[in-house]
Amino acid sequence: MQLIQLETKIAAPPERCFLLSLSIDLHKESTAQTSERAIAGVTHGVIGPNETVTWQGRHFGFMLTQETLISKYSRPHHFQDIMLRGMFKSFEHDHYFDELPDGTTLMRDELRFAAPLGPLGWIAEFLVLNRYLTGFLIERNQLIKTVAESPEARWLPYTMTPLMTMDSSDCQPSTESIYLV
Repeated sequence: MQLIQLETKIAAPPERCFLLSLSIDLHKESTAQTSERAIAGVTHGVIGPNETVTWQGRHFGFMLTQETLISKYSRPHHFQDIMLRGMFKSFEHDHYFDELPDGTTLMRDELRFAAPLGPLGWIAEFLVLNRYLTGFLIERNQLIKTVAESPEARWLPYTMTPLMTMDSSDCQPSTESIYLV
């Protein structure tokens, strides 16, 4: 099992950083290089406690799929996502948001993962996966920082959750969206 720990200081309040970290749309933007997309579960907006998302993206030349659950949620200080199904033997990512005395946020990541295949997996963890996932998280965190420190018009849409409305005439989902902040 490998452990990756990262810290990112962000000139924005914890609540904003917390919501941006849960934004499906911002995650998709941060993973454009892997063509990652949400294909099941929560596919837009902000994912919440006990909700799942299934991601599909190209990594190491293969199209991979991973189903993730938000297993712990303490707004705006901590959440944890865990892999339910995917290529790893285990994958558990804790996100912490600590308010600093100057009003900024220290965003901390603790990612624990293990590859399958016993000794071959251990070699892959050490030689490839640790470095790859660290780079992946650094790039994601940089986008979260950039958006969080931007004017409200840039970050606000990522922190809103669309609510489905019903068309009263036939009890079908409406094309209108109401947003919950």
